[in-house]
Parts: sequence; structure tokens; C-alpha cells
Amino acid sequence: MTSIDLLKFMLPDFLVDHFEVVSANDTEEILHLYFEEKIKPPKEFDTLELVSKGFQDEITIQDFPLRGKLVYLHIKRRRWTNKSNGEIIKRDWTLVAKGTRMTEEFAAFLKEINR
Repeated sequence: MTSIDLLKFMLPDFLVDHFEVVSANDTEEILHLYFEEKIKPPKEFDTLELVSKGFQDEITIQDFPLRGKLVYLHIKRRRWTNKSNGEIIKRDWTLVAKGTRMTEEFAAFLKEINR
């Protein structure tokens, strides 16, 4: 088992597959993890020549607690520019469950335990 496989037990798969951990901040009660989208253009735009043009605004998502600590995921998604026409392109991520500031997995978990 690799370290990537272990991370997938603790974090949503899409984070491990498409984002890099760039820093972490740990206190007694809270763990903040900071992610940036990898510099790999979206597959759905493979036919286009894209160049990364920085990041969109950071979003913060509350995730499952780990070892008794609240966990906040700070995520920066890339913004891409199509070199041929200057169009701005970004991946269509569904990171946050509707009406919450949590991951969809965590929201589904909470919904299930409330039944």
C-alpha cells in the first residue's frame, strides 16, 4: 500500500487524484489542509492547447473529523486559458454539498446517521 492509497482512506478520492497538499496548519482542535489543483489540464479539453493562468478564489470545506480534530480543506482550483481564442476554462467540480460547507461524502454521512 502506497502513501497515496493511505491518503485515500482519510480524504476524498478526487482530492488525492487531482490536487497536491501544499501546506498544513495543526492546532489542538483544528487541522487545516491546503490544496492546489495539479497543473494537468482537464481531460475533457484534451484537443485544446491550454495554459494555466493562476487560481480561482480559495474555497473552504469542512470534512470528516480526524483523531478528534475538526478538519478544514482549503482548496484552490486552477483557471486555464485556451491559447487559440483566450477563453477561460475551468473544471466543473462539485466539491460542496448543496446548502452546506462540507464535502458531499460528509453531508451524506450526516444525513444517514440522522435517520
